[in-house]
Amino acid sequence: MKSGSGDKNNLFIAKKASLLSINKIKRLLTVQGVIRHFLKIAIDITQSDSGSFVLFNPNTGFLDIEASFGLKRRAKKTKLRVGEGITGWVATSGKPLRIDDVSKDWRYVSIDPRIRSELAVPIEWQSTIVGVLNVDSHEKSHYKPQHEKQLETIASEAAQWLSYAWEIEKLRQQAKQLSTLIEIGRTIVSQEDLEKTLEGVVRNAVFFMNANKGKLFLLNREKSELLLIASYDSNKEDIKKEKMIISLSESIFGVVVKKCKPLAIQDIHEESLMHCPEFALENEMVSFLAVPLVFGKECQGLLAIFTATPHRFSNSQIQLLQTLADLSAVALAKARLLERIVQTEENLREGERLLSLGLLAAEIAHEIRNPLTVIHMLLHSLKMRIKEDPVSQRDLEILEKKMSQLNRIVDQVLVIGRSTEPALEAMKVEDIIDDVLLLSRHKLAGQRIEVQTKISPLLPNLKADRAQVEQAVLNLILNAIQAMGEGGMLEIIAELQHNDAEPYLAIRVKDTGSGMTQAEIEDIFVPFLTRKKEGTGLGLAIVQKIMENHRGKVEVHSTLGQGSTFSLLFPLLD
Repeated sequence: MKSGSGDKNNLFIAKKASLLSINKIKRLLTVQGVIRHFLKIAIDITQSDSGSFVLFNPNTGFLDIEASFGLKRRAKKTKLRVGEGITGWVATSGKPLRIDDVSKDWRYVSIDPRIRSELAVPIEWQSTIVGVLNVDSHEKSHYKPQHEKQLETIASEAAQWLSYAWEIEKLRQQAKQLSTLIEIGRTIVSQEDLEKTLEGVVRNAVFFMNANKGKLFLLNREKSELLLIASYDSNKEDIKKEKMIISLSESIFGVVVKKCKPLAIQDIHEESLMHCPEFALENEMVSFLAVPLVFGKECQGLLAIFTATPHRFSNSQIQLLQTLADLSAVALAKARLLERIVQTEENLREGERLLSLGLLAAEIAHEIRNPLTVIHMLLHSLKMRIKEDPVSQRDLEILEKKMSQLNRIVDQVLVIGRSTEPALEAMKVEDIIDDVLLLSRHKLAGQRIEVQTKISPLLPNLKADRAQVEQAVLNLILNAIQAMGEGGMLEIIAELQHNDAEPYLAIRVKDTGSGMTQAEIEDIFVPFLTRKKEGTGLGLAIVQKIMENHRGKVEVHSTLGQGSTFSLLFPLLD
């Protein structure tokens, strides 16, 4: 058995400390460097055959061998629970333990058959046991009381240096995180592709959190479902685009979105969570953390990460993921703002185009009207002269009918081309509806269309230009007649409607016709654009123009094959 005096050993420690080279100091600035350095000193001083440096893993609850020397390979993979084996007992009690013959100690867990005696001391930092320092000998009764004191001194010194290394590691990680966050911020400012930006955020979230999977969901417009926008799996190189839609009411994600707060779960395989749709495909995952995407005090979705091993997420990790989620919300807001800017530019260009078209059409209509008036007068004179010729009379009647049609088209074009200030007067809505139905009764009856009217009681009088309102309602009825073809139901409704707390008097024309697609709805108010076999495509454009003159608006709701509803919304004027 090898031995040495306590003074010599203390002198040995002092020499070790004073002769530290620059390289050794660098090693002591990393966690693994500290562990290996002090384990080697412990083995040398105690003249041991093997040893291990064990730290407590708060996520798994196990004692992990972080470094070892002289042990068999399989021994290095051993994981002990707190309280299990000599190491576990020391971690639980916080007391050193010296065993002369491990075969006679009930606490010993054999990890190497060559070991005969063992010495273990706790590694304590700020009154907390963070690990255990073990040394082993192939000889019985190898360790003496002075070895125990020496090992306690080494463990105390190791704990101090570990704290420095952990703090430095934390600062390194924070610096790396800050650098990446700045880079993500630059990407958000410069990158116009929202999908790529969000995928980058999810990838960085998985990387920073040492997670295995990450997913980013956004709420749909109805705020009833979460749509998967970006995902990342660290175990897959080629990731196929996943399609996932989760109902908010049936998902634990709803807690994150509705409360707008983070949610961490250490084991998603608990009985109460096993049937959650968001966890159905995550059988290999164990822990989960989700944070809300918040912009303008409104939750837009959530960012979630998964780990394959149990993990207890710290406050700093939750804050980091929340920061990444906030950056995602900024990217989303930026993309939506750009979309609105592009749409506004397109609307302005379309408005300029339509204004030019309207002015041109009005100019042409003025030029056409004069010769039309002359032709109409001459036509009437010619008709009076040839009364005796029935064939010519019939031809002239057809010609006169077509001339009247041309004249109506010119009138419609002029309505589009000029801004007519309405002559406001108070009137009852039911009177307007009755007059318009009287004008269109023959056409409705001829196409076997049933008419129903629903007028809410105690409606206020409508202050508007009677002629313009009648023209707008008549155009909608004629449009509905064309949509229904042969037979159907026409419903005319008058009621109050509140949009954004602002009251409107609504006149609705509802048909049971063929309905429209979303693309058709977007084009129906464009002048001269029509998908009908008859007409100029000006009827609905005139309706919109009349509503603009009255500071009102037109709303359209349509389902293909089920009919359409046009609503004229007049603001209530004092």
